[in-house]
Amino acid sequence: MRTFSLAAGGILAVMMLSSTATAAELRVLAGGAMTAVWAGLKPKFEQTSGHKLDIFFGTTPNLIKEATSGKPFDVGVVPVEVMRDAGARSHFAAGPTLDIARVGLGVAVRAGAPKPNISTPDTLKAALLQAESVASIPESATGYSIARVFERLGITEQMKAKMKAQPTPAEVVAVVAKGEAELALFLMNVLTVPGLDVVGPFPADLQQDVVFTAALGAGTKEAAAAKALVDYLKTPDAISVIKSKGMTPG
Repeated sequence: MRTFSLAAGGILAVMMLSSTATAAELRVLAGGAMTAVWAGLKPKFEQTSGHKLDIFFGTTPNLIKEATSGKPFDVGVVPVEVMRDAGARSHFAAGPTLDIARVGLGVAVRAGAPKPNISTPDTLKAALLQAESVASIPESATGYSIARVFERLGITEQMKAKMKAQPTPAEVVAVVAKGEAELALFLMNVLTVPGLDVVGPFPADLQQDVVFTAALGAGTKEAAAAKALVDYLKTPDAISVIKSKGMTPG
């Protein structure tokens, strides 16, 4: 029995060493609007896989800059606009990308503040023109989508003077929560937080989803672990986290 126990212990030790040897640290490029999603996904994936994640969050321009900087990365889960930049796309593995999550545009005000009517394109236009200031991130996938809405409404020039540009989604929330800007225009999942009251999504005729898509880094040396992460993002466990954070899977 003692011999069997020693043998079993030896096998277990080998298995543990093997698991440690195959564990990888993956550098991930991720859209900043998915910060809350990754806060839920990261510990779950690390616990089940043994791999560790080092996540770089950024806006579309930041992610393009990071992807083309020469710094190694293993996986990107980024707005599709990043993949439309030829320079950035060349640093990801060839072939189709895999859509992971999407979310639409919305409007929020400081908690307790009056909510404007934005139920139709005309009422949204009126609310935007009446607002003294709006907070968003013009240089981001979300900002590009909002700019297209302004263009369709014919208010591009008027909104330039009202825009209070912010560097991160958290800052968009903060300036409106503190009353430093009247409206927050951003992704619905980011706006659904304490300190803000969501007015609602953009009208259906104007709504544009921002889509986050995944691909391996072209130069990854941890292809098996990187693929395991991308595969994990399509599991029921990951889908449940994505839904719980106000995003639609796929």
